[in-house]
Amino acid sequence: MNRWGEKAIYSLSVLSCVLLFGSVAILLGYLLVKGLPALNPGLIFGSTPMVDALFLKRQVFDGIFPAMAGTLALIALAITIAVPLGLLAGIYMAEYSGRFTRSVFGFFFDLLSGIPSIVVGLFGFSAILFFHHHISESLAPCLLVSALSLAFLVLPYIVKTTQIALETVPQQTRITGLALGATRLQNIVFCLIPESLSTILGGIILAVGRCAEDTAVIMLTGAVVSAGLPDSLFKGYEALPFYIYYISSQYADQTELTQGFGACIVLLLICATLFTLAAIIQKKVRHTLLYRH
Repeated sequence: MNRWGEKAIYSLSVLSCVLLFGSVAILLGYLLVKGLPALNPGLIFGSTPMVDALFLKRQVFDGIFPAMAGTLALIALAITIAVPLGLLAGIYMAEYSGRFTRSVFGFFFDLLSGIPSIVVGLFGFSAILFFHHHISESLAPCLLVSALSLAFLVLPYIVKTTQIALETVPQQTRITGLALGATRLQNIVFCLIPESLSTILGGIILAVGRCAEDTAVIMLTGAVVSAGLPDSLFKGYEALPFYIYYISSQYADQTELTQGFGACIVLLLICATLFTLAAIIQKKVRHTLLYRH
């Protein structure tokens, strides 16, 4: 490649980074300008005293506190369901499957990762209607159905990340445990997974972000406008993505729209906090592995 071609690629790369950074900065700046006036205890707790709301002494009806709690409960439940299944499927794909099986299941997971979230939400809604009419009339869209749908949606991220992480473990590390007399399962559990844990955590972080932001799935499978704090897996719940969608499409005045922007900032702060905690755990795991070596 000649000198001018190299400079052109370098210039385009720098321009792309500047455009990306500028777009994110403009987006965040716009949200801050529109939403900062609404960021106050009243947005979160409404007219309910903060202490009473935090200690569950009084219900919050005119704030986003129930939506925040519902969002965190939804993320925790979906990740709890998806992570064990994703890890086990990724281990099978990397360590036990044959060439044909790997190609078939690999194609299936790639296809699954490309399914629009609205389709997954519609499937969850259809499934709960079927169970409602044929098994029990008490079954209805609820927190559990939303968590199962989101777990199904993020499963490919965890499976593929686990598979790639295990397949890229250095050969020297891969055969060390076997050479010392470990069984295949012991080698996976005590050698391969700890070695690739940092990369696997990266896939889980992506899954957390997808669970936190998806609106189509929760809108069809259980999120409602006013449900209070989630007290059962089989009841409706509130969630910040649905609250933002609802208030931005049904707002009556500028104050309500400003509250929607404030809720956007709160959702971003929740995601940033979760990502930061996950990044700290990932860094500690990486540091522990380096120290061990």
